[in-house]
Amino acid sequence: MHRRPLLAAALATAALPRRGLAQGGAAWPSRPVRIVVPFGLGGSADVAARFLAEPLSQALGQPVVVENRPGAGAVIGTDVVAKSVPDGHTLLLMSNTHTANETLIPNRPYVLLRDLAPVAAINIAYHVLAVHPSLGVRSVAELVAKAKAEPGRIDYASSGPGTPYHIAGEVFRAMAGIEVNHIPFRGSNEARTALIAGQVPMMFDAIPTMREQIVGGRVLGLATTGTARSPLLPELPTVAETLPGYEASIWLGLMAPAGTPAPVVERLHAEVGRVLSEGAARETMARGGAQPMVMGVAEFDAFLRRDIERQREWIRMARVQLG
Repeated sequence: MHRRPLLAAALATAALPRRGLAQGGAAWPSRPVRIVVPFGLGGSADVAARFLAEPLSQALGQPVVVENRPGAGAVIGTDVVAKSVPDGHTLLLMSNTHTANETLIPNRPYVLLRDLAPVAAINIAYHVLAVHPSLGVRSVAELVAKAKAEPGRIDYASSGPGTPYHIAGEVFRAMAGIEVNHIPFRGSNEARTALIAGQVPMMFDAIPTMREQIVGGRVLGLATTGTARSPLLPELPTVAETLPGYEASIWLGLMAPAGTPAPVVERLHAEVGRVLSEGAARETMARGGAQPMVMGVAEFDAFLRRDIERQREWIRMARVQLG
């Protein structure tokens, strides 16, 4: 009399996609969880991953370790996660570099929203446009005028091709109608060092990091890139006050391999949300020039899809190319 229910249960279990099961059917997490950061040490994504690691370790009862796998414009580390077992033990700390790469790198070995699943948005921050004093400009208008008078003679540094700082520079170039040359470095630290040394006269960079250099007089801050003035540099105007409609940011999020069980994604989303909602976390992010991005999993999915299209429009408008 129990054969029919048992048969139905067996068929239902067999019908479940194997990629949707935790490895070996074990409770999650059953071992350390790793967050792969496809960027170098010290950048915004690396800082965010390490910020989340300790409270997530406490909440999940397993160590959460951060693994930096930079290279190929974030493609190497991202592909590692895309090809990982979807059991919730490997996660990706991603940014709008990834949504830009959907257009910039057509031959990458993964498709973002096919091979990876949204878990949680983390935060968003804006940049500061800084120049070396030797450039001889003290405002965005003066920079634009100088670039127009000397086309192709001004270089700007970035943390690498396809990064938010690169896109910020290219959109600025296109909207200002100027000719400037992109000089990519292997990370923000190297680009910033080159700016401070006067080797490259201009760059977009994270506000908190560059603020120290601006206050110290080693570089000049011209403007920030949000829609409103930054509380960290309130004396600086926005770029949009000179170039209406200009905006540039770096935002961060967490993703998992496609097929990661929904209960695991939901638990991760809830735990990240809990961390970001705490007052201490918000204060820490505010000191870093960032603010939490609060949205559900489905909202984050929709946000990613919109940003892929927005990045595509910017890239085409600015005629950004890699290589």
